[in-house]
Formats: sequence, structure tokens, C-alpha cells
Amino acid sequence: MKLSKYFVAFAVAGALSSAAALAQQNLTAETANAAGVPGNTVLALGEFAGAAGVADVQVATGQTLTNSLQNTAEGKTDITAAPFILPFLMSKGVGPYAKLGPEQGAELAGELSVLYTYRFGVFTLSAYETSKVKGWDDIAGATIYNGPPRGAALTNARGVVKIVTGLSDGEDYTGLQVNWDQGPKTMTDGSADAFVLPSSFPDGRHTRAVSAGAMTMWSMPKGAFESEAAEKYMKAPGSGRLIMPLSNAIQPEGVTVVSEDDMFRGVATVGGEIVHKDMDEELAYQLTKVVLDNLDAIKIKTPFLPGVGLGEIADPSSTGMCGAMPLKYHPGAVRAWEEAGHTVPDCAKP
Repeated sequence: MKLSKYFVAFAVAGALSSAAALAQQNLTAETANAAGVPGNTVLALGEFAGAAGVADVQVATGQTLTNSLQNTAEGKTDITAAPFILPFLMSKGVGPYAKLGPEQGAELAGELSVLYTYRFGVFTLSAYETSKVKGWDDIAGATIYNGPPRGAALTNARGVVKIVTGLSDGEDYTGLQVNWDQGPKTMTDGSADAFVLPSSFPDGRHTRAVSAGAMTMWSMPKGAFESEAAEKYMKAPGSGRLIMPLSNAIQPEGVTVVSEDDMFRGVATVGGEIVHKDMDEELAYQLTKVVLDNLDAIKIKTPFLPGVGLGEIADPSSTGMCGAMPLKYHPGAVRAWEEAGHTVPDCAKP
């Protein structure tokens, strides 16, 4: 019996020593606007990792995640939020990573792993009621705020507008790009006629912007949503399909949500928290574990976090893993998920 107690004490001491060693580490993280989904998830990770003695995480918000992903791949930052379209584009050396080229892009993408996933938002069109834009048909000739420079949100926003209207940024309308932290000011200062952005339900940016006047948000038209082009787009890396009752498309008071019927439709962006594949296995395990252990506490931080799929892993069509998206879960993350009772899809394992 005494021997048993000795071994228990030894195990506890070892665990405490391990946690203390991890707590001595200072990690850096990059994310988008603090009010949005990835901002909240990364900040929550930092908060609970610190409280658990895992690591101290210094979070830079308002970043362009295109750059953040490359910084993580190059070992310049430890953790980043990123929509999964970005590692796909990086692996091909195209789009915002065209300067890398296919060979260097594939090499960098191969340096990355995933801790956990979630839905960034659903692309919608919105505008103040005083704007000349009264729906998707009014985008031609307008100035549209459609995300940060070079970001995945910009790529998706342009793609959604193209599917719905056939219009191209720079030719048929003027796209306006600013970093996420400048977004609320851009929405309220009259720089743009309307906004095509990834939105949550309710959405943090609209919560701030509606203080300047009543707004309208439009669902993606049913015909466009069910088109062959949209179906193909929603199966692409980093994209997903969202259709829900209009009554669930909750926005802050002062924002009227419009659809042609009783359903809200949109192209969703999926992604997650990404680290370098060489992150210490125990550290990746502990970082993932603190999120899984504190899901309820994280989800009550904002009204929209319960609906973003945080803590889900089983269905790759919802998480964005597998298929053409090249990243896998970090081995430490797999251990944390499986210890929590989840089944990790084989196609998402390293």
C-alpha cells in the first residue's frame, strides 16, 4: 500500500513538474479581429493555457491570416488561426502565395499541423438602410468592403459575389480592403456602400456597426446557393455549406435579416488553430486539452461561439479536414481528442 502511494505521489510530482516546465514557455499567436470567431478562440486558448499552467501566450490580434500562416510555417510565430483555404493555396503556390511558387509553397504547407477546427463565419451581404445597395443586384458600380488585403476572406468574398452576381472586383465594382481591426471604422465611416464579410450569428462587427444606423443583411439567393458553381465552391478546401432556419439567423437589434423564404443560406469558411508540425508533442497535447476541457466556459464568452462547431471532429465535411486540404492534426492534438473520447478520422491523422 505504501509503495502504491509512493508511485501516486511520484506521478503527481512528475505531472506538476511537466506543467511547470511548460508554463515557463512563452508562445506567440496571431489571429484576426478580437471580436470575431478566430479572435475569440485564440484569446480563449491563451487565457486557459495560462490558467492551467501550460504556457503564456502573447496574442497579436487584427492580423492578416495569410501572413500569419506563413509566419507559423517559417517558425516566426507559434500558433495562428487560419481558414483552410490558405494552406491549400500555400501548398499550390497560388493566389496570395504566388510569389512562393509551387515548390516552396508545398514545402511550407508541409510544416503545419492542426490542433482543432471551427467555422469562421458565413458570407453575407449587408448595408446600412441609407445605402444605395438594397440587395445583391445593386453591387454593380458600388464600393464593397470585402476583407483584409491578401486574406482568405477576400478570396472567398470575391468568389461569393462572382457566384451570385457574375461580377468581378475591380471591373464591375470597387473592392475596399482594410485589416480586420480597421473593419468597424470602415463600416461606419461611409467608405463603402456595402459589406461582403464572414458573419456569425450574432456578428460582432455588426454589433458595433449598427450603432451608426439601422442595417440589413441578405441571405445568399436560393438559386445561386443551389447552382452548380456554388455546390462546387462549397466543396473546395476551406469552404462549407450552411443552411438554417431564418429564425436562427440572429443578429443584433437594428439589423434586419432578409431571405426570399424562411431559410438562411450562405457559403461558410472553415478553419482552425494551426501550429508548426515540430511543436513539442506534449505541448500540442496540453494546448488542445485545455480547449477541450473548457469548451463550456469558452462558448459562453460570446453569443455566437456555441454555433461555430468548436469541439467537433468526427465529420470532415463540417471540419474541413481531409480531401484536398493538405494539413493533418498534430500527433499531440490527436492524443488529446482521443483521450476526450472522440474518434479522429483516419484521413486527418498524421
